[in-house]
Amino acid sequence: MPAPSGTTTDAGPARPGTDHGTDGTHPGGSGGSGGSGGSGGSGHPTTPPGQGTGTGTTSTALTRAQLWTRARGFLLAVAVLLTAAVALAGLRSGDHHGRLDPRSADPDGSRALAQLLKERGVTTRVVTNAQEAATAAGPGTTLLVADPDLLGEPQRRAIRSAIDLSGGRTVLVAPGSPTLPELAPAAHAKGFAHQRDLDPGTPACTLPAADTAGRAGTGDGLRYTTDLPGATGCYPSGGHPTLLVLPSTTKGGDTVLLGSETFLLNKRLADEGNASLALQLLGSRPELVWYLPTPADMSADPGTDAQDPALLDLVPAGWTWALLQLFVAAALAALWRARRLGPLVTEDLPVAIRASEATEGHARLYRRADARDRAATVLRAAARERLAPLVGVPAPQAHDPAALVPAVSARLTAGGRPSDPAALLFGTTPADDAALVALADHLDALEREVRSS
Repeated sequence: MPAPSGTTTDAGPARPGTDHGTDGTHPGGSGGSGGSGGSGGSGHPTTPPGQGTGTGTTSTALTRAQLWTRARGFLLAVAVLLTAAVALAGLRSGDHHGRLDPRSADPDGSRALAQLLKERGVTTRVVTNAQEAATAAGPGTTLLVADPDLLGEPQRRAIRSAIDLSGGRTVLVAPGSPTLPELAPAAHAKGFAHQRDLDPGTPACTLPAADTAGRAGTGDGLRYTTDLPGATGCYPSGGHPTLLVLPSTTKGGDTVLLGSETFLLNKRLADEGNASLALQLLGSRPELVWYLPTPADMSADPGTDAQDPALLDLVPAGWTWALLQLFVAAALAALWRARRLGPLVTEDLPVAIRASEATEGHARLYRRADARDRAATVLRAAARERLAPLVGVPAPQAHDPAALVPAVSARLTAGGRPSDPAALLFGTTPADDAALVALADHLDALEREVRSS
């Protein structure tokens, strides 16, 4: 009879008495062929048509439809997050411009101050180019430089020209040692003030704005010192002022050094006398030119036409971190949703295979590989599992010699047929094929004796 599809068989005929199960069962009856599949104590059921015997093929492949079903939820969530992020960024783009920006309503912006100045008739003009800021400065203007330490040498020259020639007020916010020699050579930085709110320091402070405002949050920044005649220092910390007013060489002009920008921010404007001090310092002229240095301005030379920025120069710096966070989130989501190796999915074989034929196939494979040790181990394990419930040994102890052998021996002795089952159930590997066949016969005989005792 030709071998059905799905089985592996040897070309030679099966030897009678060797068709013993090798997967935890074996056919019953000494010397039986096992063809019936259910004779003796083997317990092999005949395979119903259309069903496999446990040796069917397995598959873990996914179809495109299954992949889409599993991934569509995650892809939809990512799309919603990206859409929400873009929409939120678009809605807030008009209100978020950065620290100390008069257009920003963020806690670190200065929009509240700009609104108060507007109510008092002061026009605020935001510029991002040093040459434009110097051109706009005049006797009726206050020029505020948001971060002087960011300026390059050409930008510092332009601001210095405005200080000397405009005749207006120039407010430098927290200028440090790199900037002072060019923008305010008469002043020097003297370290940091560790107090947040300071008193004006009267009577040494003769600035009317400080006397009116009283205590203000000018601390937590730099302190200054100067020997210039006519200079006014206010809000001292440790003997050095945090607000310094230097007279200009042009009549009516002056330069104000602020050690800290904190009292100009939205989050601190309502504290102490911050609002009063800020309004008087920046509202003394009808026009306020608010200069915010930018990277594009730093790369251009004042007085020359700046080249158009590249596309990447127009992308805000915060988007770099946003993209990095998105990549990290995507990687974590991929690890979370990645397919793990689960249990195999059993598929029906295309043809029905009888249990006896599968057993013969396994037996021939063992014989071809000369695997007597493996065959003997399987035969003995199957016999122990069938004997354990017969002699009252729990299933977990079926392979424990100390529990199974005495119980089997007691059953055989009680039946009047003394025997030593230890060598059969837990013995050594048979030396040849004949010994293996004899072992199978003896195991069958032992099981029949226990059943009949």
